[in-house]
Amino acid sequence: MEALIPVINKLQDVFNTVGADIIQLPQIAVVGTQSSGKSSVLESLVGRDLLPRGTGVVTRRPLILQLVHVDPGDVRKSDDSGREGEEWGKFLHTKNTIYTDFDDIRQEIENETERVSGNNKGISDEPIHLKIFSPHVVNLTLVDLPGITKVPVGDQPKDIEIQIRELILKHISNPNSIILAVTAANTDMATSEALKVAREVDPDGRRTLAVVTKLDLMDAGTDAMDVLMGRVIPVKLGLIGVVNRSQLDINNKKSVADAIRDEHAFLQKKYPSLATRNGTKYLARTLNRLLMHHIRDCLPELKTRINVLAAQYQSLLSSYGEPVEDQSATLLQLITKFAAEYCNTIEGTAKYIETAELCGGARICYIFHETFGRTLESVDPLGGLNTIDILTAIRNATGPRPSLFVPEVSFELLVKKQVKRLEEPSLRCVELVHEEMQRIIQHCSNYSTQELQRFPKLHEAIVEVVTSLLRKRLPITNEMVHNLVAIELAYINTKHPDFADACGVMNNNIEEQRRNRMRELPTAVPREKAPTAGPQGEQDGTGNWRGMLKKGEEAPGSGPGSPLKGVVNLLDVPVPVARKLSSREQRDCEVIERLIKSYFLIVRKNIQDSVPKAVMHFLVNHVKDSLQSELVGQLYKSGLLNDLLTESEDMAQRRKEAADMLQALQKASQVIAEIRETHLW
Repeated sequence: MEALIPVINKLQDVFNTVGADIIQLPQIAVVGTQSSGKSSVLESLVGRDLLPRGTGVVTRRPLILQLVHVDPGDVRKSDDSGREGEEWGKFLHTKNTIYTDFDDIRQEIENETERVSGNNKGISDEPIHLKIFSPHVVNLTLVDLPGITKVPVGDQPKDIEIQIRELILKHISNPNSIILAVTAANTDMATSEALKVAREVDPDGRRTLAVVTKLDLMDAGTDAMDVLMGRVIPVKLGLIGVVNRSQLDINNKKSVADAIRDEHAFLQKKYPSLATRNGTKYLARTLNRLLMHHIRDCLPELKTRINVLAAQYQSLLSSYGEPVEDQSATLLQLITKFAAEYCNTIEGTAKYIETAELCGGARICYIFHETFGRTLESVDPLGGLNTIDILTAIRNATGPRPSLFVPEVSFELLVKKQVKRLEEPSLRCVELVHEEMQRIIQHCSNYSTQELQRFPKLHEAIVEVVTSLLRKRLPITNEMVHNLVAIELAYINTKHPDFADACGVMNNNIEEQRRNRMRELPTAVPREKAPTAGPQGEQDGTGNWRGMLKKGEEAPGSGPGSPLKGVVNLLDVPVPVARKLSSREQRDCEVIERLIKSYFLIVRKNIQDSVPKAVMHFLVNHVKDSLQSELVGQLYKSGLLNDLLTESEDMAQRRKEAADMLQALQKASQVIAEIRETHLW
């Protein structure tokens, strides 16, 4: 199980190279108020002076400290530079530089802190990674965080308290971290800021260990017995008391080994019953044990998380595509793929089928049979015609002679007027299909050929070529549809088989009219029984037309006055707008209406069938067949290659980041896979 901590250190190294914190690794975060002795505790664990010391805020960047235990015999083997020495350190930012002098390590920490955080008292959340190899340490991973402060000093920003608090919370909110809450013994535990912050993210205290420092600085007459026994504030993982070096000891160059010896003597003298469960050495062993158990608990979830992320980044990298090597082949491949996807979307065989709404060929089918079909069916065969219009057309078609039969010219005039109304919905159908063909371009760009997103200029060029092709075919298709209606108007085929029934109806009506007229004629008087016109008859005026006039009236033009006397001027008589139609007029109108309706339905059926066929042939199929050749002809030119295959600015950067992250995740997965199950127990 001791092998688990180096595994986590390896994982930390792997992810540090890509600068990512997407994986929350198990670690120990040291939290405490300013000058509570956090750095001193860490130095005691390492056993060497390696951290910047002083009053005020000293730790201004998180320090991720990895302690690696090495056997004394392996020391020279592990030292890459060939230098002799049993303890050494390495920084991530200085790559393979090895520091055997711990004063140099302290100076490098100060320099690196100032490089990022500046010379004033400001802080930064960018961590410093330090690895210490020594035979005197246990395997641990610790994070030294800036101390909690309340009042800004020097050049510190006014919100320094909030900044530090957010920085601490960022590290201890990680559910895989253990919180080492450091509190000075000469302050009241109830006022401990470290424990308060720890409680916020770990209310049950399952991952909080309290460390009480400065046991030797308590007021005379007081001791920390109740605190160390957990009677004041109970902490589940326990409370451990330690004695650090004072500032005077540090100034006098007192070694950590001497300080640990003095600490042991102090605990034996002051707290003999608790001496074995306190002190720096016990703290190191406890932290080592806690971290190992914690890693063991976190490892299965960590393994799953790494595998899931690796799959996600693999998918992301695939979507970014490979860097372009052969430009000609890439361009031809993209053009061919787009053309194939465009045709497949129309045919309904595309790889990505839309589930939210109809698109492509399905929508074109819907336009033909639902939108266009319903629109035509909603057109009233007699819309815009009333009885007076029909009657007027019949009269105008007969000229000055009263008609015996319904004139055919009136039927043709009226039916052409009605058929003409089918042209507008037919042209609208073409427009809707054209719009859908435009939408398919966007659909193919978004869902099917994501490689096009890499090359914005190529994408724009393809859209332009396809749009231009569609624009070119639109007037041709419109012309054909216009001709289809014109063809129907050019020849009214009254011999159409479906029109025979309507003609039969008309003939029946004419026959009925003839029979009705015969019935209405007066019965003829036989010639032999007709009375002979005698002189009396002539005198009475009953034998000629004059006798038909009332007595006292004269025949027109027979009086002594002007021959025009008594003539009515018809133009002066107002023609009534609405009047009751005679039975014959009504029958004539009904016949014409039936004929118009019957013939209109035949034409509508033809148009409903022929317009979709024309649109498919002249627009849809033509674009499908000529799309690839059009794209190749317009875009596959050597002069355009560089321009069209220019990637968007951030694409190369994103591809590199994704590739690095994928490599790190694969390496991390390999590191975890190397752990034998027996190591976990």
